[in-house]
Amino acid sequence: MKRIVFTLTLILGMHVMANAQTASATASQSVALSLSNAIAITFVTSGTNVGTAVSIPFVTVSDYTNGVTSSAQQLRVQSNKNFNVTVNAGSTNFTYTGTATPTPTMPVAGVLAIQVAANATGGTVATAFNSAYGGLTTTSQTLITGGLNGGNQTFSVQYQATPGFAYPAGTYTTSVIFTATQP
Repeated sequence: MKRIVFTLTLILGMHVMANAQTASATASQSVALSLSNAIAITFVTSGTNVGTAVSIPFVTVSDYTNGVTSSAQQLRVQSNKNFNVTVNAGSTNFTYTGTATPTPTMPVAGVLAIQVAANATGGTVATAFNSAYGGLTTTSQTLITGGLNGGNQTFSVQYQATPGFAYPAGTYTTSVIFTATQP
């Protein structure tokens, strides 16, 4: 009798399991991300595309004879593609602020130069700016080629000014423009 009850229970349980269906339904959809090329270049200290003013004081005769070098200025490139960086002066001549009459004209070319002091972009620094100071002009010059895509690709530059003794006291100002592009 136990065997019959056990067999009936087993048959009944299999029948219930075979007829017990879990109700379910599914739905799916495609999600497409529409990415566009994105690139930005900013100064690390300001976090914007406008850096803090760089002051290069000339105090001693040695400064005028040998030139003066600025502290390092760090820039960051954020790009979803590899990139290049160029540099140029914003004007042919410095803007003069002072009391000299007539107003002196100091050219940027031959006075202001730049060097890449550190490079963490994964790219190659142009020879003119790698181990020496390259002169600035209003013509864009290649600074870094083949920078790798990423959100924190940094490099640092230093300026060197050598005006000599031909210009009177005052403040001489120019802008330096860094341009990051995706080839």
